[in-house]
Amino acid sequence: MSRASRIALVLAALALLLPLLAALALLSTALQREPAVVGAAELAPDDVARAVSLARTHDPRRARPGVVSTALVQEREFEVLLSHGARRWLPGTSGRVEFARGSALVTLSTHLGSLPQLGASAAALAAPFGRWLNVEIELQETGGLPAIGSARVGGLPMPAWLLERVAQRALERSGFSAEWQLAQDVVRRVRFDAGRALVVYAWQPDSMQRVMASLLTPAELERLKPYQDHLAELTRSVSGWQMPMVQAMTSLFDVAARRSAEGGDAVAENRAALVVLTLFANGRDVGSVAPAARGWARPRPLRMLLGGRMDFPQHFLVSAALVTEGTSPLSRAIGLYKEVADSRGGSGFSFNDMAANRAGTRFGELALQQPAELQRRVARGRPLRDEDLLPAVADLPEFMPEAEFRRRFGGVGAPAYEALLSDIDRRIASLPLLR
Repeated sequence: MSRASRIALVLAALALLLPLLAALALLSTALQREPAVVGAAELAPDDVARAVSLARTHDPRRARPGVVSTALVQEREFEVLLSHGARRWLPGTSGRVEFARGSALVTLSTHLGSLPQLGASAAALAAPFGRWLNVEIELQETGGLPAIGSARVGGLPMPAWLLERVAQRALERSGFSAEWQLAQDVVRRVRFDAGRALVVYAWQPDSMQRVMASLLTPAELERLKPYQDHLAELTRSVSGWQMPMVQAMTSLFDVAARRSAEGGDAVAENRAALVVLTLFANGRDVGSVAPAARGWARPRPLRMLLGGRMDFPQHFLVSAALVTEGTSPLSRAIGLYKEVADSRGGSGFSFNDMAANRAGTRFGELALQQPAELQRRVARGRPLRDEDLLPAVADLPEFMPEAEFRRRFGGVGAPAYEALLSDIDRRIASLPLLR
């Protein structure tokens, strides 16, 4: 082979290898072996209380359209929202935010295993370079919504324009374009300062309708209709004014099993069944949260009972439905928040309510992790009983004012409190259906 031929062969090989080498270099720079953010911000009852207070204060139903208002959001509040919002779509993601005068630094850490679109084989190929995707975005204050000032993926700088395009594409694919457009229409300006952000906004005449419409995508709304139709028919066939929760659950999970067998997504079908049941347990239907569903058949109002009580279905189903949205920590935090609030002026802290919350959380986890198997157990197994879903709770203390709760159990997180919660979890784990 002549010298010229050898040179041509080497150049051809390099031409073939250069894209691969460039890709490997990018992977080694972008991927990292450790997360930049370790763990999501843990939710506490005070976090939920603050979120409830913000929602009530800035509720569009109480606002005058066009009137400019402000919302002060602390760093901690935004960080909790960021972490748990990210985990709704990417379970292995944690987030951190740092507010400074004129700017905000947002950091997200995602484990490659939490990217279902990547695929197991691609994740395994990338693993030698690192298993963590750390994204750092600096937001700059403007006269309106913040703009991306700089961005970095691992050690790889990313042009702001490219990240904006990627974010826009992600919004479109995840179905959040309408929410983003709503934010652009409502928010006038965001100002950053040390540890906090001030959001200047003005609700518009159609803002409430747009918020309600954004709660469910058209596909999700269409999936709910067979469940509400079935529940409406079931309630018309019931004599009297009450119905066991297990009867409604068995009936709707039978629909979920049938639709899954016909090619439906078993997780999505379980979620739809739980959403309809949760609304019904709280005296509502899909039309109360989605204007497009107001013409659907409506279930006849009935008292739904679990363990002989009306409040247990509410605790159980709200917790289960929240978990199917990918928010197990939020489900537990909301249940605890309600009990703490009750101890400060409501019916009192009740460990049996906590048992119903935690049993519902476990049911929701199974609806996600073993969707078809749960359908089989609920709809195709032996007749469902209350004790399949809720352990014995008659001996658990309830209706305790805050002073008594603290005297007997030391407050949330104290050893006596944690010991009783562990006992409740053991009772739930002993139920065959919830294993």
